[in-house]
Amino acid sequence: MPDIIVMFFLLGLAAGLVKSNLTIPRAAYDTLSLLLMLTIGLKGGMALYGNLNWNLVPDLLGVAALGGLIPLALAPLLRKMVRLNAADSASLAAHYGSVSAGTFAVVLAYVESKGLTAGAETTLYLVMMELPAIMVGIALYRRYQGERNKEAIMSGLWHETLTNRGVILLAGGVIIGTLYGPMQGASVTDLYTSAFHGVLALFLLEMGLTAAETLRPLPWKHWRLLTFALMAPPVLALTGIVMGALLGLPDGSMLILATLTASASYIAAPAAMRTAVPEANIGLAMLASLGVTFPFNVLVGIPLYHQFIAWV
Repeated sequence: MPDIIVMFFLLGLAAGLVKSNLTIPRAAYDTLSLLLMLTIGLKGGMALYGNLNWNLVPDLLGVAALGGLIPLALAPLLRKMVRLNAADSASLAAHYGSVSAGTFAVVLAYVESKGLTAGAETTLYLVMMELPAIMVGIALYRRYQGERNKEAIMSGLWHETLTNRGVILLAGGVIIGTLYGPMQGASVTDLYTSAFHGVLALFLLEMGLTAAETLRPLPWKHWRLLTFALMAPPVLALTGIVMGALLGLPDGSMLILATLTASASYIAAPAAMRTAVPEANIGLAMLASLGVTFPFNVLVGIPLYHQFIAWV
C-alpha cells in the first residue's frame, strides 16, 4: 500500500475528478504552504547544527550546477519536439530545472519512514537548484528575444527571486535551526516538527484537488506536453543519481537529490516567470508540473527512483 500521506493526495485527486464541492480555503492553503516550507528549513537547520564544514561546498556546487544545466538541456527539446514557442520553452525549462518543495516534503517523509541515511544539507538543495534554474530560464528567454537591456532586468529578478517567500522561509528556517539546534529551540521547533506529517497530509489533499482541476477535462491537444511531463521525471532522476554517485552521497541523500531533479516547481518558478516572461503561458507550466509530474513523482516516482539507486 502507498504511504498514508500519499493517500491524502489520492483523496484530493479523486474528489476533484468527481467534481466534489470539497475545497481548501485559499488562506488555509497559504498557511499550510508557509508552515511546510518553514518546517523543512528548521528540520534541515537542526540537522546541520554542529555539522557545518567546508566538505559541504563541493556537494552544494554540484547540486547548483544541476539546477543550471537542466534548463539548458531542456529548452531546445521543448522548442523542437514539444513545439513550444520561445517564451513557453524557456518557462517550462525553468520550471523543470527548479524544484518542488511539496515533492521534497514527500520524499523527506519517505526517507525517514524507510530509515535511509540522508545528509543534513539536503534542505539546502532546494535553494541551490531553484535559483540557478530560474536565472538560466530567463536568460534563455532574453537570448531568444535578443533583448539588450539585461542589467536592469536581472537586477529586478535577483531581488524578486531572493526575496520570494519560499526562499525566505527555507533559508530563514535553516539559519534559525542551525543557530539553536534541536535542544535549545525545542520549545518552538518541536511544535513544527511534530506537526510536519499532518501539515503535509493536508497540503497534499489540496494538491490533489488542484491537480484534478488542471486535468479536467483532459487536454488532449497538449499531448506532446503531457508526454514530456510524464517521461521527463525518470530521465532527470537518473541525472540526479549520477551526480549523487559522483559526490559519494548516502542513499537517502541520493534519493532526495534524484527526486528533486525529477520534480518541477509550481510555486517559486511560476511567480518568477509570470513577471519576467509575461508572454509565457503559465497555465501550460502548471498543467505539466502540477497536473502530471507532481502526481507521477508522489505516486510512482519516489519508489521507482529508490529502486534505481538499489540497482546502482
